[in-house]
Amino acid sequence: MLYDVKGVRQTTIPFESIPDVVKKATLAIEDASFYKHQGFQPTSIIRALITDVLSGEIRQGGSTITQQVVKNSLLTRDRTLTRKIKELILAVKLEKAMTKDQILNVYLNQSPYGGNIYGVQEAAKAYYRKDIKDIGLAEAAYLAALPRSPNYYSPYGSHLEELEQRKNLVLKRMLDENFIEEADYNKAKDEKVVFYEKINQGIKAPHFVFWLIDYLNERYGKENIDNNNFKVISTIDWNLQQKVEELAKKYGEENEVKFKAQNTSVVVIDPTTGQILALVGSRDYFNQDIEGNFNVATAHRQPGSSFKPFVYATAFNKGYTDKTVVFDLKTEFNTNCSPTSQPLNSGANCYSPQNYDGKYAGPITLRDALGQSRNIPAIKVLYLAGITDSLETAKKMGITSLTNKNQYGLTLVLGGGEVSLLEMTGAYGVFATDGVKHEKTGTMKIIGPQGETLEEFKPNNEGTRVLPESTARLISDILSDDKARQPIFGYHSLLYFSDRQVAVKTGTTNDYRDAWIIGYTPNIVIGAWAGNNDNSPMSQKAAAQVISPLWHAVMQECFKNKPDEKFIPPMVNYDGLKPILRGFWQGNETEINSLPIVPDQTSNQMEFLTVNTHSILYWIDKNNPLGPTPTNPERDPQFNLWEYPVQKWLKSNPQPTGQKIIISNQIQYSPEIIEQVSFTSPQSDSAYKKDDQIQITLKFPLIINLGQIDYFLNNEFIGSVKNQPFNFVINPDNKNIKTGVNELKAVIYDKNKNSIIKTTVFNID
Repeated sequence: MLYDVKGVRQTTIPFESIPDVVKKATLAIEDASFYKHQGFQPTSIIRALITDVLSGEIRQGGSTITQQVVKNSLLTRDRTLTRKIKELILAVKLEKAMTKDQILNVYLNQSPYGGNIYGVQEAAKAYYRKDIKDIGLAEAAYLAALPRSPNYYSPYGSHLEELEQRKNLVLKRMLDENFIEEADYNKAKDEKVVFYEKINQGIKAPHFVFWLIDYLNERYGKENIDNNNFKVISTIDWNLQQKVEELAKKYGEENEVKFKAQNTSVVVIDPTTGQILALVGSRDYFNQDIEGNFNVATAHRQPGSSFKPFVYATAFNKGYTDKTVVFDLKTEFNTNCSPTSQPLNSGANCYSPQNYDGKYAGPITLRDALGQSRNIPAIKVLYLAGITDSLETAKKMGITSLTNKNQYGLTLVLGGGEVSLLEMTGAYGVFATDGVKHEKTGTMKIIGPQGETLEEFKPNNEGTRVLPESTARLISDILSDDKARQPIFGYHSLLYFSDRQVAVKTGTTNDYRDAWIIGYTPNIVIGAWAGNNDNSPMSQKAAAQVISPLWHAVMQECFKNKPDEKFIPPMVNYDGLKPILRGFWQGNETEINSLPIVPDQTSNQMEFLTVNTHSILYWIDKNNPLGPTPTNPERDPQFNLWEYPVQKWLKSNPQPTGQKIIISNQIQYSPEIIEQVSFTSPQSDSAYKKDDQIQITLKFPLIINLGQIDYFLNNEFIGSVKNQPFNFVINPDNKNIKTGVNELKAVIYDKNKNSIIKTTVFNID
């Protein structure tokens, strides 16, 4: 989409039609001595020159209204000393050629007031739906505040506080110049002015546009952007943007009725490029009742549990696995409190949070804990991973808001810090691309005033690796695991898509002020938020109920133009790890006994574990999880707090302490046995129709002990099955299927990761 930062919508009116209050407000803030000087103010020029000399560049204008008319009408906007001299000469000549009233009239009819609005008449119509002759003092002060930087001070932008301050400065200057009485000043200062719904000013995707203008202002200077003709080719997919705006409004209005959540926000990013495809900062930009012009997508809010994947990723980086077990039990985490949450000293605030469902799962793997978004395991994972390292992981992935690590503590993993939806959506894109970060961008190309290319997107950008490939794939595998999240979210919830593999995480703040959801495939990432701009709480419902319908609808819309891409399954090596890192929480001491080899086996070993149950801190040094077992685990400040609920739990769930249990059956079969695996369906001598569901089934030797089968259709990965009988279905809408001969491949793994490949072909008629 092409944006011209300048535009033209202008109505010239006679000087006598402009009320005195508008003229005086403008004079007070721009040039109070306008009717006294001869076109320039020597003192202002000297002050500006001193600033320019000290800075080494032309920065201060020191411009009178006459000079601004010259600059707007007659000169280019380059910042050079030569241009400034020309400006002064022309200003003096203009003062001789025109009256003061004529010059002021030109200024009031030609100055920019935001977007493509020029002149006070169009500004009054746009902002107040009034003719300029009908506006009052406070309204005039707002108008006078705009020309200095109309896009920055826009009443529809994100700098409303700054606009209010500048309006009050206009009124104070009017008071100081005796243009108004003090009573008028006080009344106008407190007056609530309504800016009406924004009429069409030629700006599409307004939240995105003002965010983009903020970027341009920061990069190239506000005055430069306001006064020169920049063109931007943005990354916005206009068709998608319109649909997202429509959906945000539809579901936002429904949420207000159902959940007392007035507003919604959505961000859509292509993770392979970092390009922002759609950005909606509220359900309706023009709805003043909900402050619709406020851009929630860039505002900082608490993300709830949607922050958890960054912490789990940090833990996986350090050697913890998805099978690692922690105890989900009522646990005190403040070391100034006893395990029963009694303060040990005055002023101690004990901290023993709950899970969303108010229940405790006991021993739980990190896969299930993250899938079900359980809070107590997440806090333990944060402690094991480390707050500093978790923040560093998030920062590398694109979370730049969390700058004070001492502010958050263990609540960080539950969303204790404030972040924006835009940066969270971009950061999740790193998971989508197997750990490679592509900086988010809203521009394809930026063209300067002289037609020069200032920035241009390079499509061959390979990005920067900020997360190990194995970690990113493991997070995606967990977040797309419908079975792992089923106990909390239910089977095939709105987080699930029957025809696509989608990874997703929700987040709800504990006071129900924010509902988040961020989901992705390898080629699209979508973040959505629901809540109220004034930070008032919604109904006490989880994010999955409040925001997932909108997110699901946007994801379905994106699928229309995105190919079906699957996540590459993670390959986690559990060999040689401590039992608790590979799913066995009953103890840590193991032994392997060899048993007699029977026909068709090349080896047969049993691994036994001696039952001796403790919390993970008994077996793991959090600073070296892959290292030796701690000799004095009690030295860890959290040890007693974690150990107490485990031992209490064991009283109700006794374990056979001292006994041995089998934790793995390390059988390896001879190649002859494995080779007996064969396809029973589809059959190579049968013809199938394009709209058939094609069942994949295999025949196995009875004694074989398989672990996983990965299926590939025409060399494209289509799915993985980890449970008997390892059946799979090819749906007719699978984009990898073609008319004619199709090749089906099964990569078959046994429990020890030994593998063979079986191939068959079938025909589509």
